[in-house]
Amino acid sequence: METENLMLYKLMILYILRKVDFSLTNAQISAFILDKGYTSYFNIQRSISDLIEEEFISMDIVRNSTLYEITELGSETLSLFSNLISSGIKDDIDNYLSENKYELRNEASIMANFYQVKKDKYSVNLKVTENNSSLMEIILEIPTEDEATKLCNNWKSKSTEIYSYLLSVLLEE
Repeated sequence: METENLMLYKLMILYILRKVDFSLTNAQISAFILDKGYTSYFNIQRSISDLIEEEFISMDIVRNSTLYEITELGSETLSLFSNLISSGIKDDIDNYLSENKYELRNEASIMANFYQVKKDKYSVNLKVTENNSSLMEIILEIPTEDEATKLCNNWKSKSTEIYSYLLSVLLEE
């Protein structure tokens, strides 16, 4: 029975990832499944780990977030076994994604990361994407890790304002 349940959790994760056209974080995937009470956090993490190992999903680590996308192999597998997910679960997923798509996309489309280039020099990469296409990317060199962290932390709340400002200034006659 446990193997069947794990297969269902894996299929649910694949279904969620195929229904969106952007990457999702571990927290976003886990939140839905945990909120609905389908399984435990441990089972979700085990399922995600198995899906990565089986190459059904890919992952990308950006700062302190891991982003997941379904692979072609994962999509093919889901097509073969999606009938094992009940229509009730599919409806729950579809409704959740429909109600939260903007927030989910916004969380995943605004990225900030930094790394140390050399002593007293950090490279900060600030990015806004839409439909897997880059709208804006800013790379700054900052002298301290604290400043790099602050830039990354403020990027989510200020990126829209900065994008609008840059467009208005650069499009002036």
